[in-house]
Amino acid sequence: MIGLATVDGARYAGLVVPRPSPSVVADTEFEDAEYRPFGAVLRPPRLLLTLLGDYWWQRTDSLPSAALVALLAEFGVSDSAARAALSRLTRNQLLVTSKNGRRTFVRLSDRAARILDEGASHIFSFGLHTQPWDGAWSLVAFSIPEHNRAARDALRKELRWLGFAPLYDGLWVSPRDHAGEVGGQLAELGITTATAFRATAIPGAGSEGLPQRAWDLDDLQKRYDGFIAYAEQLQERALAGRISPVEALVERTRVMDEWRAFPGLDPDLPAELLPDTWPRAAARELFISAYDLLGPVAVHRVRQIIARYSQDLAEEAAYHSSGLRPSS
Repeated sequence: MIGLATVDGARYAGLVVPRPSPSVVADTEFEDAEYRPFGAVLRPPRLLLTLLGDYWWQRTDSLPSAALVALLAEFGVSDSAARAALSRLTRNQLLVTSKNGRRTFVRLSDRAARILDEGASHIFSFGLHTQPWDGAWSLVAFSIPEHNRAARDALRKELRWLGFAPLYDGLWVSPRDHAGEVGGQLAELGITTATAFRATAIPGAGSEGLPQRAWDLDDLQKRYDGFIAYAEQLQERALAGRISPVEALVERTRVMDEWRAFPGLDPDLPAELLPDTWPRAAARELFISAYDLLGPVAVHRVRQIIARYSQDLAEEAAYHSSGLRPSS
């Protein structure tokens, strides 16, 4: 049966940043974003949603589909691939299309706008605050037979999105209090051979047995270091005014895409469990700086592209800062 237990005192009422469920992430073409290699090329549907979120944020007007195809061409996406992306997003009810004569127009659906708003809030707030920790861990132990493999895979995906990692094959851990969310997921998936509980590590345990061993912090630090090197040179070039509008559009999209992988990669472990020189804060500062610096230059290119099809709509394109404040 499902067990929800408390070990060593009351459950910890920690701050939890909500994450979209994996099913929502899959629908928005952002599935498995955290596992992409550094510098990987964005898939056209995901790229298009990113661009609409960055330059058509909270707009309800429809854009000519030809303008979106031209916008994707800036990233090397062919016309056929761009139109396939539009069709896929429309089928997934993330875009709404309409006709005016022979021209097709496209806008974000209300659902897509809501998902992008929630995602933006999570992306830009990640790493901003350090959450307190009481030393307790959330653990999920389960044994699911092979014939129920689909439920087992679904549970693992849900656990990763909640910030868990496998310490052993059937034992997943998180330093945050997610017992309630796990209980809901177990019930939803119909899994009855699992237990979620809270516990503390035994003092004096050897390093090989510590729960934080579930994460490869060395590999994550290398990825942060690579991002820092990239964002640092991007920031320097932006400050020196050595980035054209065409390049600014591409690089601003790339720095956003690289940064937004970290909330899925970084378990946001308490400071007590991290190396003294953990690079997340430096990486976040560089992301925010580069993203904000490139906004005014990148939106100039977006307006140029949309103006080929509608001058009035081109003037509506805008960028928002990392603080989610729209430009004037």
